Amino acid sequence: MIRLCDILFSFFGLLFLSPLFLFVALWIVIDDPGPVFYRQQRIGKDGKNFGLLKFRSMRKDADKMSLITIGDRDPRVTRAGYYIRKYKLDELPQLWNVLVGEMSLVGPRPEVRKYVDLYTNEQRKVLSVRPGITDYASIEYIDENRLLAASSDPDKTYIEEIIPAKIALNMRFINHQTLGEYFKIILLTLTKIIR
Repeated sequence: MIRLCDILFSFFGLLFLSPLFLFVALWIVIDDPGPVFYRQQRIGKDGKNFGLLKFRSMRKDADKMSLITIGDRDPRVTRAGYYIRKYKLDELPQLWNVLVGEMSLVGPRPEVRKYVDLYTNEQRKVLSVRPGITDYASIEYIDENRLLAASSDPDKTYIEEIIPAKIALNMRFINHQTLGEYFKIILLTLTKIIR
């Protein structure tokens, strides 16, 4: 039933949000010429690679410098990208990932291989489900960039503090995958973004 909801919501989401997609695409190109979309290899269900789709919010090749974004004013982020990220518009193209079955609307956020390779056997349980656009960890760590900006060693903080905390929150949904919980997380996410 959750997969059926994913298909319906992602299909109609892509359809109804297409004018917004066009506006964001034009904004990106006008602000910083280059590709509109950014595809990054992430790790999905059963440890399989897939290309996570986002609106480009950084300068070209910015991910070669670092895999994590630090602070609200990371110099790699474009002017348009700052607002696109602030209001989570960069995540909207992932509706395509949901439609084709690589992701779900609700599930643990997919990580890059560098961090997945550091998972313990217990933490690897997050790879037993489809990754998602949002979950309890996404809601709790909506200001993750600010936390990393305050750290003297952001990569270490991410690995030792944020990843374990997020995986613990991921397990709440993984251990209780019901339609009610699915809709609850979607509603909590929308409320958090609006606030």
